Amino acid sequence: MEQYSRLPISVLESLPEADGEEIHRIYQEEWKDFGRKVLVLDDDPTGIQTVHDVSVYTDWSEQSLEEGMQEENSLFFVLTNSRSFSASQTEKEHKILAERAVKGAAACGKKLLLVSRGDSTLRGHYPLELEALREAVEQQTGRPVHGQILCPFFREGGRYTINSVHYVKEGDMLVPAGQTEFARDKTFGYHSSHLGEYVEEKSGGRYRKEDSIYITLSMLRAQKLEEITQLLLQAENFRPVLVDAAAQSDVETFAICLLRATKAGKDFLIRSAAALPKVLGNISDRPLLDRQELLGAEADEAAGENYGGIVLIGSHVKKTTLQLEELKKTRVPAEFLEFNVNTCFRKGGLAEETRRVIREAEEAMNRGKMAVVYTSRTLLAPEGMNGEEKLKLSVEISDAVTGVIAGLHRKPAFLVAKGGITSSDVGTKALKVRKALAAGQVQPGIPVWKTGPESRFPGLAYIIFPGNVGETDTLKKIVELLAPASLEE
Repeated sequence: MEQYSRLPISVLESLPEADGEEIHRIYQEEWKDFGRKVLVLDDDPTGIQTVHDVSVYTDWSEQSLEEGMQEENSLFFVLTNSRSFSASQTEKEHKILAERAVKGAAACGKKLLLVSRGDSTLRGHYPLELEALREAVEQQTGRPVHGQILCPFFREGGRYTINSVHYVKEGDMLVPAGQTEFARDKTFGYHSSHLGEYVEEKSGGRYRKEDSIYITLSMLRAQKLEEITQLLLQAENFRPVLVDAAAQSDVETFAICLLRATKAGKDFLIRSAAALPKVLGNISDRPLLDRQELLGAEADEAAGENYGGIVLIGSHVKKTTLQLEELKKTRVPAEFLEFNVNTCFRKGGLAEETRRVIREAEEAMNRGKMAVVYTSRTLLAPEGMNGEEKLKLSVEISDAVTGVIAGLHRKPAFLVAKGGITSSDVGTKALKVRKALAAGQVQPGIPVWKTGPESRFPGLAYIIFPGNVGETDTLKKIVELLAPASLEE
């Protein structure tokens, strides 16, 4: 396996420029008669990092899917939270979901485009999710799925794909993804930075590097629309299509060709980060949400009551730890409460720890402070635990941490959850949200749900903060934006 070098971030400025306005104009024309309903299956709640004013459903019942299909918007999300699933559960649920989605679309007289939104640092159940979807779709429609598209670019998170190598921005350098901490994930680890090698590695050789179709940055920047479209038309037998991108215009250029190939009769399944769904749904840009948009009339009400908010930090990646340390410097009065995850090795330990943290968090908020609950940074797992066992343990811990929010007796002034699995469990299990509105972003790549009337705290601006996104001071900025004025020193 080839080793790839780190690149200075300045390399992005040296790339040939694209005519973004012209590309956008062509895409808008191409999209007009596309007509497909785009259903994004999100493996954690962070896939809405680029969109606004779209629905997110937290279950895939026939009722929810039918409701989403009948919406005026061309795109909607279903939160699967499958990154917390076992492999067998992932396969089972994706087959059920695809079967219901295809039937639901047909009943509404609509054609469907399925997107599996995965992590921009290449973690998750790939290729399992796409293969399960393929099997169900082909059974339901009697038509082959010709290709699988991989596009992990996500500018807001600093993820770029250049010459088929996927990079993660760290400081002023672009680090090949296989050399980052994300590649060492205990459950979803990998070694490859080159997308062709990654696909071959994760598929156990079923999809070989040399058999993939490569959509390169040089092709995209030269606007070789006909050449790219012809490559897509060559896809057969679920052939991987691996897409470079270093700017939004690259994604739009590729999407023009994808729409043309689809209209010509080709069917694809997509595995992407958050950039491509925004384009396929034709979602416009919008400014970051401000305090009034986030909290509305509740901003002044919460300030008057002098009741604190809560931050829940489950993610343990290095970036999150640095953001936590920076948050400790905030001018907002705060109580920092460590949730000891190693109580999981003692019978009843997690439940006892949850009760303790609820009690101390509510005491802090009643005193007008912000409660910051964070998991201890090290899990002392016994040697010899396999990936499935570690995943099961992480789910147990996540349930206990989520229980802190579920156990609150009063609506907090604000709620921030840090980490993909953590934020999903908070939304579905603690807040009991069935349908939320993706309102926009509070910082680049950090989305906001407005919870539905059926939820435990209706109308709450729920900040979903991915573990691997943002600068060191981003969490601190968000908290200081959200905190009632009377909580600031």
